[in-house]
Amino acid sequence: MTAHVAVIGTGYVGLTTGAYLAHLGHHVVCADVIEEKVALLNDGEVPFFEAGLHEMVHEGIAGGRLRFVLGAATAVPGAEFVFLCLPTPQSEDGSADLSYIEGVAAEIGPHLEAEAVVITKSTVPVGTTTKVARLLARDDVFVVANPEFLREGSALHDCLHPDRIVIGSDDQEAAMRVASLFEHLEAPLIVTNPASAEAIKYSSNAFLATKVSFINAIAHLCELFGADVRDVALGMGYDKRIGFEFLRPGPGFGGSCFPKDSRALIRMADDVGYDFEVLRGVVDMNERQFAWIADKIAAALRGPLDGKTIAVWGLTFKARTDDLRESPALHVIDHLLERGATIRAFDPMVKHEIDGITVCGDAYAACDGADALAVLTEWDDFRWLDFDKVAEAMATRIVVDARNLLDPTALRRRGFSYDGIGRV
Repeated sequence: MTAHVAVIGTGYVGLTTGAYLAHLGHHVVCADVIEEKVALLNDGEVPFFEAGLHEMVHEGIAGGRLRFVLGAATAVPGAEFVFLCLPTPQSEDGSADLSYIEGVAAEIGPHLEAEAVVITKSTVPVGTTTKVARLLARDDVFVVANPEFLREGSALHDCLHPDRIVIGSDDQEAAMRVASLFEHLEAPLIVTNPASAEAIKYSSNAFLATKVSFINAIAHLCELFGADVRDVALGMGYDKRIGFEFLRPGPGFGGSCFPKDSRALIRMADDVGYDFEVLRGVVDMNERQFAWIADKIAAALRGPLDGKTIAVWGLTFKARTDDLRESPALHVIDHLLERGATIRAFDPMVKHEIDGITVCGDAYAACDGADALAVLTEWDDFRWLDFDKVAEAMATRIVVDARNLLDPTALRRRGFSYDGIGRV
């Protein structure tokens, strides 16, 4: 099946969705409200880094299956399917701000083709599908939930090899029409009602966040017990009920999804009179983790941080992305700055200046004159650096490895004091 598809929004989710649907053979029109961005996208310029996305966008444009237009109302005429891939930023009370989705729904309603299917792809609160249907004010179109489960850094792989495809609809025929868009993908298909589909997305992210906070708490205990969290996680992960994923201790979870979605689910629970104590604990633990990493750096330096220079390797919230949103590295740095430290940092994907941080051109420059080195993002390149050169650059050979990335034996052999997370 080849379909005509409109994608509203060309952010991370929208552009990735549009590119891979064109790759599957569909004809895709993506809309944005920024004229300059639309022009750049039509020239094949991708405004953020995601492995393989630049090439896939070029492939779609060259094949005549992918183009970009200004305005949602321009994109939807002739479209059989309309994906809403719009921001749902966190409001002050923790809830998701639906103003972008609501505005676009009201805008496109009069321009939709009869029998068109409008698909909410963004992470949206339970009940949003019903709200969108009301705002469209059309009784001859369908609204379906189809949440995304993309991991930054491997989003295209996740699109083409999904763990599952979730479709939420009160109309079985509309659900099957959406499923036909992905007929070439081999993945379990879950067809349910819209509320369940919307809840699956939030529940999945909240559970993964819980695993991160749990293993970070276990790492704290391992340090007190004299145990090694790597071996503990290994022993846990072989249990098929648990698995290895997200059992890697670190400075906390971050990015555009886990923090926002966890707080939003807590808010949704509050709205229906349920105190989600478990998830509140997960979020609280994550906030404490940032300060705990700063405490470890201060302990390694055996004194106050005022006047100390800390080299930081890694600024993005995870490796293989240029995304700084809710980055644990930046949260830890905020704690260090509050305590009077000077920060010299390097990240392979960050070249612009950040308030309060000296962003250096390479990892060695960040270490120049540093009293300690903190590894805050798990870029694999950091493993293979010349640590004799690092030792020469630093004023004091102290490493706090908040990602358990480096080899402590090799570092200690070079005279470094090494402190990981939950390691002996």
